[in-house]
Amino acid sequence: MEKLTKIVATISDRKCDPALIRKLYNEGMDVVRINTAHQQPEQTIKIIENVHQVSKRIPFMIDTKGPEVRTNHSEKDIGVEEGMLLRVAGHKDKQSTTECIYVNYPDFVNCLEEGKKIMIDDGDIELTVIEKHSEYLICRVENGGDIKERKSVNLPGSEINLPAINEKDREYIDFAIEHNCTFIAHSFVRNSEDVREIQQILDRHKSPIKIIAKIENQQGVDNIDEILDNVYGIMIARGDLAIEVPAEKIPGMQNSMIKKCMRRNKAVIVATQMLHSMIDNPRPTRAEVSDIATAVFSGTDAVMLSGETAFGKYPVESVKMMTSAVREAERNKSFSIDSKVMPHDNQVSVFLSKTAVRSIQRLNTKAIITDTDTGKTARYLSAFRGRVPIYAQCYNPRVMRELALNYGVMADHMDVQLSKKEFIKATLTRLIDKKEIGLQDLVAVLAGNFGKMEGPSFVEVSTASNMLS
Repeated sequence: MEKLTKIVATISDRKCDPALIRKLYNEGMDVVRINTAHQQPEQTIKIIENVHQVSKRIPFMIDTKGPEVRTNHSEKDIGVEEGMLLRVAGHKDKQSTTECIYVNYPDFVNCLEEGKKIMIDDGDIELTVIEKHSEYLICRVENGGDIKERKSVNLPGSEINLPAINEKDREYIDFAIEHNCTFIAHSFVRNSEDVREIQQILDRHKSPIKIIAKIENQQGVDNIDEILDNVYGIMIARGDLAIEVPAEKIPGMQNSMIKKCMRRNKAVIVATQMLHSMIDNPRPTRAEVSDIATAVFSGTDAVMLSGETAFGKYPVESVKMMTSAVREAERNKSFSIDSKVMPHDNQVSVFLSKTAVRSIQRLNTKAIITDTDTGKTARYLSAFRGRVPIYAQCYNPRVMRELALNYGVMADHMDVQLSKKEFIKATLTRLIDKKEIGLQDLVAVLAGNFGKMEGPSFVEVSTASNMLS
């Protein structure tokens, strides 16, 4: 059975030799994510070159650092105990000491009011603001531990007016353009303006790179509709999101955002700690497997591995486990066509896409075949979340790589533009030779008679044998 839900795997320069990447690819990795927050371009080039040795079909997702606050440098870890009072201030260059913890955002004090929370290092240290002064805050330590340098600082319920793109982000956006990457995943997106700023850079360079907005704060959740208007898709980055909002709200938010993306024909990735225990252990917890299944049942396009493949002890086993968990969840997933998928500029395309997917339900169709110039038709087929593969023949290799992120789409590049009959025959022959369908299996073909720019104009359903003859 083809895996319909896609897998995004994070690759670091620490674990990126071609033999390993080939194993990950063979086990089910669809997209390579490169986290640039702690990386330099020369390290990223090494990853790209090694992935290209395996396959040039694999798309790259460059993950930017985005607007974030971190603790400043300190000579040593600063130990704190519950109930202690601590001074906290914002300054780009001052070093943190036991006298005052400094963060790298100069306007930090003005972002907070008395009673607000400060979460350091993914929430390992929690502070409550009890006094606000012009230059610093007095905070009470809610749980003990060590405050380390360069650690994340989150402010639940408070807004930070940081620039959407920092200098390192600009450097990596230029890098992504130069190296023909497929996606840019931008961190801590708060509103549509954050992604429009990136789009303006891409437009100046006439770059077709697609933007994925990482939703990891309350502002991003609140502004999800305007963000979706301006991106190819989103990543539900649950790590920072679970610090910004109560953890118990995350499953509901996740389900709601997945449904919005499906109905608006936008890609959606569920990320963070999906198989976290497999960083150090060869087997996952039952809760982690259930987490993957929940994402699949909700209809996500993709699930993501982070530390599991970037630096964990069991990267191949992690991808293999995720593939198995996804397949099993897909076997047990209920199938119903969402009637709320929004139409785009071509109403015929939407109607025919829905008809093709409905044939799976009514006639037990085993596959859907289509050709696509921009990927739009294949994405509409995907949005209805059928339970069989969508074999998309692409006229553009970049579109083939883009569709690697979309649920159910198995994309291939056609070197030459074939006639309608030739494209159907070539595709069916390839699928039969690979034993992905049989001669007597029913297949739905979504295609057009009036040129690729006009979109599809018919759906044909018959056995593969009939279509070949």
